[in-house]
Amino acid sequence: MASGHSSSSAPHSSRGGGSDGFYRKGQEHSSRHYRSVCPLPDVCPKEPTGETRGLCDGPSVVADQHRWTIYSSKVNLPAALNDPRLAKRESDFFTKTWGLDFAETEVMPSFYLPNITKEHFAPYLQEMSQKEKIHERCRAICPNKDDPDSVSSITHNHEKARTELEQVPKIFMRPDFVLNDPVTFNAVLPWSHFSVASGKNRDASSSRLLQEKLSHYLDVVEVCIARQISLRSEAFFHAMSSQHELQDRLQKTTHAVAKLRSRMANMERVMCAGPLRALQQTLTRSNCVRLHSKLKLMAAVHQTQPTVQLLLSTSEFVGALELIATTKEVLQQELQGIHSFRHLGSQLCEMERLIDKMMVADFSTYAKSDLNRPFEEDSQVLEKDRLQSLVFGLLRQRKLDFLDIYSEEIIQAAKGIVRQSVLRTVSQIDEIDTDVVMKLPDQMRLMVFCQWFELLQDIFEHFILFLKRIKATLSVIRCVVLEVLDSSQRSRLTAEGRERTGDQEEEEEEEEERLEGHPRVGTELAYLTHEGLFISDALNEAETQAQETQQQETTRSAAMHMQARRDVYGSDSASATTESSSSREHIAMTTSALPGGLNTGLSDDMMPSDLELGRVANNVQELLYTASDVSHDRCVKVLMARAKDGSLERLSSAEFVCLSQEVEGFVKETEELCGRRSVSLRGALQSQANRFVHRFHEERKNKLSLLLDNERWKQAEVPAEFQDLVNSIADGRITLPDRKTSGTEERKPSDYLTVDGQRYAVVGTVLLLIRIFLEYCQCVNDIPSIATDMLTRLSDFLKHFNSRSCQLVLGAGALQVVGLKTITTKNLALVSRCLQLVVHYIPIIRAHFETKLLPKQYSVLRHFDHITKDYNDHIAEISAKLVAIMDSLFEKVLLKYEVKAPMPSICFRNICKQMAKMHEAISDLLPEEQTQMLFLRINAGFKMHLKKQLSKLGVVNDGAPQHGLVVVDVAFYTENVQVLRSLERLDLNMAEIWEQKR
Repeated sequence: MASGHSSSSAPHSSRGGGSDGFYRKGQEHSSRHYRSVCPLPDVCPKEPTGETRGLCDGPSVVADQHRWTIYSSKVNLPAALNDPRLAKRESDFFTKTWGLDFAETEVMPSFYLPNITKEHFAPYLQEMSQKEKIHERCRAICPNKDDPDSVSSITHNHEKARTELEQVPKIFMRPDFVLNDPVTFNAVLPWSHFSVASGKNRDASSSRLLQEKLSHYLDVVEVCIARQISLRSEAFFHAMSSQHELQDRLQKTTHAVAKLRSRMANMERVMCAGPLRALQQTLTRSNCVRLHSKLKLMAAVHQTQPTVQLLLSTSEFVGALELIATTKEVLQQELQGIHSFRHLGSQLCEMERLIDKMMVADFSTYAKSDLNRPFEEDSQVLEKDRLQSLVFGLLRQRKLDFLDIYSEEIIQAAKGIVRQSVLRTVSQIDEIDTDVVMKLPDQMRLMVFCQWFELLQDIFEHFILFLKRIKATLSVIRCVVLEVLDSSQRSRLTAEGRERTGDQEEEEEEEEERLEGHPRVGTELAYLTHEGLFISDALNEAETQAQETQQQETTRSAAMHMQARRDVYGSDSASATTESSSSREHIAMTTSALPGGLNTGLSDDMMPSDLELGRVANNVQELLYTASDVSHDRCVKVLMARAKDGSLERLSSAEFVCLSQEVEGFVKETEELCGRRSVSLRGALQSQANRFVHRFHEERKNKLSLLLDNERWKQAEVPAEFQDLVNSIADGRITLPDRKTSGTEERKPSDYLTVDGQRYAVVGTVLLLIRIFLEYCQCVNDIPSIATDMLTRLSDFLKHFNSRSCQLVLGAGALQVVGLKTITTKNLALVSRCLQLVVHYIPIIRAHFETKLLPKQYSVLRHFDHITKDYNDHIAEISAKLVAIMDSLFEKVLLKYEVKAPMPSICFRNICKQMAKMHEAISDLLPEEQTQMLFLRINAGFKMHLKKQLSKLGVVNDGAPQHGLVVVDVAFYTENVQVLRSLERLDLNMAEIWEQKR
């Protein structure tokens, strides 16, 4: 609001302009002192200055933060006023000096405050008296809004006016009220009141009534408008007074602007005309110098095409590209818009595309010659300088797919290696007629294994050399890529350092200018013009003249080098080849030399980005992996071509082991060379190994079946070589021993097989079984990759022996297969002992396979747990069968038992005879512990049947004659059993046969 001004509340009164001075401007307004508009008080006032602070006279929380102000008060005023210790509120509370204890002290007058009297307010009262009179008049006209009566009156009048306005129809208040609209016109003047049928008198009365109604509406609106105007008269008068003051200030501003323009015109005439002429002449001279430089540069650029063609004739692709890039840069920066060179840019682009095609073709030719050259050459990298130049040129032109060309050539070269090796081997074999058998796979299948194996070794050897050459070549390519990447990063860091240095220098210059008080002239004079040229532009031209001169010198030197090079090539074409490498350094000033003689200092917009270069470097490593995979794939085809007719499956174990070792050695060597694990060749070998394992297993399984079908289940003699085999297993050698040619005939076979101090009576099939599962273990030693498959097959082999022996002995299958008359207890005991021998070796086999498996493959070892359980169950069934044989005998004999003389009875004699036969059959086959346990079970069955028969006969332990006869028979039975070998201390506990008396 403008109420803060001296003339804001009311206009100044005129001392000679009227009697009351109401709404009249004073005549001496030009001589009065006008105060500037005071701003609103700031929340955080600024530091005190020498100017008038105006309304902001309070303490500042920033400037006065180190002294005590009203903001440092820590006493709560409501708490002080409501002190409960005082009987009543003190009247001088706000005038006395009080502290924390509210002590009554005398207030001393301040020495810094003057004594204020009524005379100090006299000027203010005199100034405000006239304004008070005006205010009273205005108050009489417009009632005070703060007066309650006035407020109620205004509110009442407002409600009354609102009620009257509501009587006016809404159609008159609509913003789109137009009488031209027929609908609106009919609504305001309804024709129903003027109908012909009503009569003329009625029409006249209706028209008069309508006119009075409209007049009444008009009066209501006018009264409301007049009331609103009266309520806002004060603001209107205030705006008028502010307008008068604004006019006075605008008049002063007009005089000041006219005076300033006059001074500026004098300054332009005196101080600017001469310097501007000097600047114009300097600019003209600079333009002439630049024109001369342009003409010399055009003469040098004109010779670009012949020089490029001369470079291309000597295969200097990098030099030609650098010359084209330099020329294009000059055309875009220095010679832009010159009509005579309008086609040169497109011609250079066409030449650049031609160079691209030539470099791609040259790189393809280099890749073919490098990959297909004879392996007898010692050099691993062919024409290293040429390769570096080609790679750099391709990178410079962003031809980042050149590695795809090399990859395709690798595939073709790998095929050629296999083809040449096969043709060379076939040419040395007279048995193969190449005119009849023309396909290479068919020729390989006609070779015997030793010939094919030598061919495979030759292919492996050539592929190793092939990969070494590829690795050396790719190392050179990768070094070039990494060198370019490193150069790009160094250039970027250097540019950033220069920018930071330039920024620091600019800041230092600005700081010096600020301290010296000399602002930049260009920014102060930029709005002045003279003959269409900005002075600031002329000053900037002068400031950058040194930089332009340096750039022109650089361009001129480049042009001179180009001209000199053209002269050299034109004068002596024979020396073009020898001078090409040295003259390449003078084509562009922005290049830096690579170790291999290449220039890599190119502009950032021409070279690939760091991300692209990093991707190319990664692709180089991936290309080495691809070469390894391609080599393995070609070897897989050689392997599968041989295995097509199943010849690899028919190899002997030794031959397949040799093949496996050779393949594994090749794979490991390629992994060490390329740093990547290839799976194709290992997978193919694994597939053939699985087939070999299947055939290996089927052969031994069939052999075991034939042995079991011909086995008569009699104890066999143990040759000395089998005892040596068992002893070697005990010593920890789970392998087949070497065959001995002499010394074995002198040693006689033994009746038992001694294993860890225990004697085992075995059949001949079990001896061969031990040798067969050692063959499985030996095969795993030679081919570790088939450990899991071989373990599964071995478990199947052991299960087959268990199930087949169970069918033949317990199931009595040997009666029909071999023609045995009966399955005796000796057969059963012998089978049990053979199964125990196999169970003894299962943990040893498990431990051996565990060393060949990975930790994640240990789950397959559970097959041995299942096999052990099956074997133990089979052994338990045989023991139960032996007990059942004797049990059925006891039941049959004791069913006829009678307690009568003579003693011992015939029944007990037969039982003791059968017990002796049983002991004679198994005592030499089973160890003492098993024999004792078996007879304890047989004795338990005997006691059960005897007890049942005595209960049936009614014989009890009462000392009767019948009881005595039974005691004699039992004593006879006990004596005959305990007389048997290893049963002397057997506790038969025959007292259990008697039932306790109730």
